Amino acid sequence: MQTFSKLILGTTFALILPQLALAASQTQVFGWEEEAVLLPEQTAVKIELDTSAENSYLMAINIEPFGKGSEKWVRFLVQVPNALTGALVGIPYERKIVRTEKVKGLIGRGGHRQVVKMDLCIGSQTYQEELTLKSRGKKDYTMVLGRNTLQHLGAVDVTRTNTVKPECHASTAKQTS
Repeated sequence: MQTFSKLILGTTFALILPQLALAASQTQVFGWEEEAVLLPEQTAVKIELDTSAENSYLMAINIEPFGKGSEKWVRFLVQVPNALTGALVGIPYERKIVRTEKVKGLIGRGGHRQVVKMDLCIGSQTYQEELTLKSRGKKDYTMVLGRNTLQHLGAVDVTRTNTVKPECHASTAKQTS
């Protein structure tokens, strides 16, 4: 009976192991710093893949909530370097507010931040992600992707950067949030 159990167990591992190896080889591995494109506006942005951050956020300025019919929307600018001069230029966006998050601040001062859905292209995939609009923080990165996004994006290799070039079309967004 014990020999039969070992035979069954060995056969099971022999059948499962190739599938596990195939699944592991198909998982995309990204660097900790990548380039993405916000769609449909086609705005190239520098992103940080941050496994220590839970939520993803987008650096924005001039954040102005407004009403559009019965819905709550927000208007904001995303600053990106001009390709010719390197000077920062503000790209205007308007998005429907998905929700508002309460922010804990220093010494009891808090506030609220809007969360919007945006399509972004990383590599050959387009993802629809929920991003918190943040008006200050790490100035080197327009966007930080946290664990809520990374869990379906792929693995992060902290020794690598710029592993993929964004190559997507606006109509291919996957619902992930």
